[in-house]
Amino acid sequence: MEFVIVTGMSGAGKTLALRSFEDLGYFCIDNLPPALIPKFADLCAQSEGNITKVAIVVDIRGGQFFKDLNFILQNNSFQFKILFLEAKDDVLIRRFKETRRTHPLALDDRIVDGIAKEREMLEGLRDKANIVIDTSDFTGHQLIAKIKELFKGADTKDLLITIISFGFKYGIPLDSDMVFDVRFLPNPFYDENLKNYTGNDKNVQDYIMAAKQTSVFLRKLEDMIDFLIPYYKEEGKSQLIISIGCTGGKHRSVTVANKLKEKLQKDGKLAKTFHRDIDKGK
Repeated sequence: MEFVIVTGMSGAGKTLALRSFEDLGYFCIDNLPPALIPKFADLCAQSEGNITKVAIVVDIRGGQFFKDLNFILQNNSFQFKILFLEAKDDVLIRRFKETRRTHPLALDDRIVDGIAKEREMLEGLRDKANIVIDTSDFTGHQLIAKIKELFKGADTKDLLITIISFGFKYGIPLDSDMVFDVRFLPNPFYDENLKNYTGNDKNVQDYIMAAKQTSVFLRKLEDMIDFLIPYYKEEGKSQLIISIGCTGGKHRSVTVANKLKEKLQKDGKLAKTFHRDIDKGK
């Protein structure tokens, strides 16, 4: 079992880090009292393989309980890694001011005093850390990407691309990252021999793909997606949702979604389709 303890300075990005671990399939807990760590580790070990990756945040928000952490880590029966996040004082001060949050150790003092106290408390823990990341110059997206780079295993899935076919008459999918309109393509609905079939059927696909503009559109769409995917991944996205719409979501959008998925899978990308409206209007 991989067990990661995330700790470090308040304001250094532990919440974002935990979000990254969630995207990587880790079982995550925020602000777990150190005394509960061994019991929690035992529970995970007894899960019969259902929990194999764990990330927990332990920091000075635990107050009196946090003082137990060093003792717990020195007297444990499980393997763990410590990820320590820190940042420069001026950066931490700016982040607290921007979010209007109060530093946990500066309830009645200045933020700078709380930061100084926290650095002193964490000094020994920082020395024990397996990985230390200074987030002073990181954007949120860059930190997420860094965590994923450091901790994703060989079996971790790549960016998941979901291609949704839909009908504009039923509304655009709300979770779309990109939306494309294919109502300019020839419509099989007006062919009595095709209208009762769908874009999952070869006769409909052949009809739509026979139009020159279909292949040109698909080629340009594929080129654009190939260009964009690395930048989406760089921004820390774990899923990309591409919605392709026609009038009823039964023929043209389904065909294009299927063809796009085939191309992306052929290129080694993780892609799937969801035909939202294919059974509507029957």
